[in-house]
Amino acid sequence: MTSTFPDISISTDRLVLRPFEEADVPALTEMMADDQITAWMAAPVPYTEAEARNFVARRAPARRTSGDGIVFAVTEMLTERLVGLVELHGADWRVLSVHAAYATASWARGEGYASESLTAVAQWLFQDQKFERLEIRTAADNTAAQQVAQKLGCISEGVLRNAWIARTRTENWGPSRTEAQGGWADIRTDLIVWSLLPEDLDGAFEGAFDQSAEAGGYAPYPGWPQRH
Repeated sequence: MTSTFPDISISTDRLVLRPFEEADVPALTEMMADDQITAWMAAPVPYTEAEARNFVARRAPARRTSGDGIVFAVTEMLTERLVGLVELHGADWRVLSVHAAYATASWARGEGYASESLTAVAQWLFQDQKFERLEIRTAADNTAAQQVAQKLGCISEGVLRNAWIARTRTENWGPSRTEAQGGWADIRTDLIVWSLLPEDLDGAFEGAFDQSAEAGGYAPYPGWPQRH
């Protein structure tokens, strides 16, 4: 029988990581349409509200029920505003290894939300789920994603050459050449492989979250407000 992650929410001092809800669709649509996310993630272009609704209602829940991984909506605890997402995918339940991907809304960058949420997920993954390896792959030029991996304490293991298709902006000029109407073009790029093991996380972010020692820097958040 396929193993699955539990239907759970996690909290830190500032954040609640929970399943996506229908009310998240407008914010998710706006977040995923940002140029930085379009450039580095394999999301549809354009990212429409219909795509966001399909992700929230079908694809995200199926990630967990199929045993492939789990998807968290990352929200501010005080405002409940969507600041990003964390996805675990490609779970190997024999090896106890899984891949992570993450995105942050443009307005929320620079606040440490990505590293905070990933640290909480990693602690939950290693302590509660007894996994032994978390892997992150970042495009060679995606320095922001690499900084998050480094802050998390990940170890760079090497490069997968020519292994990813990113996107770059193009300029399509109209007849008057008064303004550019940008499109997107695919470009091949290398991937840097990062790994995190339970021992790598020991001491990382010590004191970063005001949580009990028993919680290890995160806490279960079994009830989250259902918004309508």
